[in-house]
Amino acid sequence: MEMMNLKRNTFVKFTENEDSWNRPSVTSVIKKTVRRSFEKGSEKIRTFKQQPLTFHSQKKNENKKKIIRVMNPNESYLQNWNKIFLLLCVVALAFDPLFFFIPVVDPGRFCLKLDKKLEAVACVFRTFIDAFYVVHMLFQFNTGFIAPSSRGFGRGELVQSYKKIAVRYLKSYFIIDVLSILPIPQVVVLAVVPSMSRPASLVTKELLKWVIFCQYVPRIARIYPLFKEVTRTSGLVTETAWAGAALNLFLYMLASHVFGSFWYLISIERKDRCWRETCANIEGCVHANLYCSGAEDNSQYLIGSCPLMDPEEIKNSTVFNFGIFAEALQSGVVESMDFPKKFFYCFWWGLRNLSALGQNLKTSAFEGEIIFAVIICISGLVLFALLIGNMQKYLQSTTVRVEEMRVKRRDAEQWMSHRMLPDDLRKRVREPLEDMVFIMRGKLTSTTTYGGKTGFFNSVSLGVGQFCGDLLTWALDPNTSHFPISTSTVQAQTEVEGFVLSADDLKFVATQYRRINSKQLRHMYHSVQWRTWAACFIQAAWKRYCRKKLSRALREEEERLQNTLQTDDSGGNKLNLGAAIYASRFASHALRNVRANAAARNSMLPHMLSLLPQKPADPEFPMDET
Repeated sequence: MEMMNLKRNTFVKFTENEDSWNRPSVTSVIKKTVRRSFEKGSEKIRTFKQQPLTFHSQKKNENKKKIIRVMNPNESYLQNWNKIFLLLCVVALAFDPLFFFIPVVDPGRFCLKLDKKLEAVACVFRTFIDAFYVVHMLFQFNTGFIAPSSRGFGRGELVQSYKKIAVRYLKSYFIIDVLSILPIPQVVVLAVVPSMSRPASLVTKELLKWVIFCQYVPRIARIYPLFKEVTRTSGLVTETAWAGAALNLFLYMLASHVFGSFWYLISIERKDRCWRETCANIEGCVHANLYCSGAEDNSQYLIGSCPLMDPEEIKNSTVFNFGIFAEALQSGVVESMDFPKKFFYCFWWGLRNLSALGQNLKTSAFEGEIIFAVIICISGLVLFALLIGNMQKYLQSTTVRVEEMRVKRRDAEQWMSHRMLPDDLRKRVREPLEDMVFIMRGKLTSTTTYGGKTGFFNSVSLGVGQFCGDLLTWALDPNTSHFPISTSTVQAQTEVEGFVLSADDLKFVATQYRRINSKQLRHMYHSVQWRTWAACFIQAAWKRYCRKKLSRALREEEERLQNTLQTDDSGGNKLNLGAAIYASRFASHALRNVRANAAARNSMLPHMLSLLPQKPADPEFPMDET
């Protein structure tokens, strides 16, 4: 019976959804099932193929968001980068004059040619330095700045908006940076000169002179604000005094190198001008051959021209006067392909004349030569004064600081010795601090073991702008009186200079802050009734104080008079009877007047108090506004 019921139930379930007469065949059901399984499998495969791509793209976007972030200008690595970039800017000024050494005189063919090897080296070095300029520009677009409105007090608010950072940089030094990194010398040497129909050496000589000096202006203009930025963020460019002195000496030597390289280029120009003047007066002499542009040369026409004579030996006005450039032509550096020889000789010439303020320069009547000598004289005077002053400042900065600390330490030791303090009190090592120390210079290390907990150790390095000894929470709590116990130990890693705020001062400031920011006090301050009542109350208090002061003075005068009379009687002074009676009457009359005046003032006091306006009612605020 149970089996019959089971079969019946099974039959009922089977015929619930499908009619027994319209039931599909087994084959169609299998086909539909297989087709559905294939569709589901294909959908899973497509989803599986898409998921890894979506996952990796999200991960890349997250990594990009993590990498590209706004940098704080006070971070240590950014300060180190600014120092490195400042040094690279100075080095870039030394690499640019290398283009001046590219033209060379060919003594055999009496023409000008180009040093191709030096040309390639100068372009490579210039491109390498420009790459650092590009990196610095990218840093500028990602470096935040302190908002000017928040520089009143505190550490300031760091602006992290990319739009504001970009606008600020575009308005400040973006144009100068772009002008500094334009590859104009590389384009002139590698692209412009080979494509021109004029002689290459002539075009190179003329263009490089103006291109290099035009780009020198933005490069020098960019160094000074960068130097100010480095000194503002880190306080100093170099950590040691000798490094600062060496930096100033390097700047002086850099100026010598620039003047020496320019002297080399102008020497070649003066030689070229002498050849062109001679060639113009000789028939058959071709100007194009002066720049080694063809197989022919003008050696047969120029072999005896342009004699190299000192300006003092020239007696005939027809002889070309090379002036201060005769030394470069006589030494042969303009004809040499040996770059170290040319470089060091020109550098020595610039250093020698810059140090001598151009006093040994014997110029000709050429205007450009005279202007060049004047610039050397003035530059030497200014740079030498700056060199001596800056080196003295850098070398004395450390000694002055050490001397000040030594004097302070000596005064403290003398004070402790004079007070005969024991040695255990003179040393303040591992002593609890009841102060907040704000670090202004130096580094501290704060270590903690969380009260001696096993396996727990934490060490934090504290630098400029940070503090140790957090007592602010304790000071803001009006119900605490005991100092909080800290498990941190502070140790100085370098010489530390800081601003110390004691616990009592911090407590006082916090108390005043709570009182000043009270809403009830602000309401009373701006109320006319409270101001009127306060003014009258202060006047009444002042009158009461004056009355008490006067009564105290009269009482002291009375006591002094009585003491005087007693002293005269005890001293045996024999006054006659009339004088004694007169003195006693005068004293009693004076005392009676004093008491009468005091009684009159006391009777007026209630009347004055009654004239005071009624004290205003205290302001009432809801609980959430107090």
